Amino acid sequence: MNTTDFGTTEYSFDIDYASLITPPCSKLEVRNFTKVFLPVAYSLICIVGLVGNIFVVMTFALYERTKSMTDVYLFNMAIADILFVLTLPLWAVNYAADKWIFGNFICKMARGIYAINFSCGMLLLAFISVDRYIAIVQATKSFKLRARTLAYSKLICLAVWASAILISSSSFLHSESYNISINETKEICDHRFDKMSDSIVLKSLLLCLQVGFGFFIPFIFMIFCYAFIVKSLRQAQNSKRNKAINVIVLIVAVFLFCQVPYNTVLLVAVANMGNKEKSCDFEKGMAYAKYITETIAFLHCCLNPVLYAFIGVKFRSYFVKIMKDLWCMRYKKYNKRSSKTNSDIYHSRQTSEILTDNASSFTI
Repeated sequence: MNTTDFGTTEYSFDIDYASLITPPCSKLEVRNFTKVFLPVAYSLICIVGLVGNIFVVMTFALYERTKSMTDVYLFNMAIADILFVLTLPLWAVNYAADKWIFGNFICKMARGIYAINFSCGMLLLAFISVDRYIAIVQATKSFKLRARTLAYSKLICLAVWASAILISSSSFLHSESYNISINETKEICDHRFDKMSDSIVLKSLLLCLQVGFGFFIPFIFMIFCYAFIVKSLRQAQNSKRNKAINVIVLIVAVFLFCQVPYNTVLLVAVANMGNKEKSCDFEKGMAYAKYITETIAFLHCCLNPVLYAFIGVKFRSYFVKIMKDLWCMRYKKYNKRSSKTNSDIYHSRQTSEILTDNASSFTI
């Protein structure tokens, strides 16, 4: 018992110091969940995303000439998605082993590449929306506008990649492999800052940038551009009008389904950053929500080839032709001379389509 005399009055009180110490929140059940769920989910996303995007890149590689900026954007987006999914096996192993085992350099590269390609892919979705807006809504001016922009295609894509690298530079600078000790000592790969105050501010800034460039900017561009595209299509007398509108609705719906839950969780995380009164149940709930919604967001890289490439009739026809050619080459059904003749016919058809069709072969 402690007693204190303030003037003429004596106060006495007992202090239970043990009750004032907040026990650390044990997330063992969350870790057990991630050990099973994330390695399986990341592996499936990696396989499906890798196959679909490699097909898109392969079709571009064997396709003589791109005809619009959307084609260029799709090619770059497929490369970004491939690089993105290639980092997922590292994180699958990380969660399965419940520790980081690849060292500091791989940690920086994995987090940096992950951040760059996620941002780059989202920015390219916004540019695809703009290009489709120009092609359909500004149809009378689209030929000159798109031809002019196509001349600067490499510069535009370079600017997109540079912006993504700039946005994600902190992931390279502050990501580190280091040991933590809560219930046990283990190595993790995460952002690491010198001071707690810096950690809160910088982590909040990183999350805001991720939400801004990973959701709000693409979403604003998509809503604005596709709203005007749908309006123009409704006014057009075209037998394929309803199909095109359905494709646009599907693209926006899939984007919202994949991105809204994850970015909502990120915003809640930013709002509660530095809040020391969070309950253990709240922290567990946020952990579950982050892992599940993040996995749903990653599904977008698997759906991109279907939504933006394979849904196009011309892309499918070129892809089928290329697959047939590769199959024939494998079994040597055609000699070199006949293959050259077929290639010349194929390229002449492309040239003819380029002169007669201003639309992208990879769009709806």
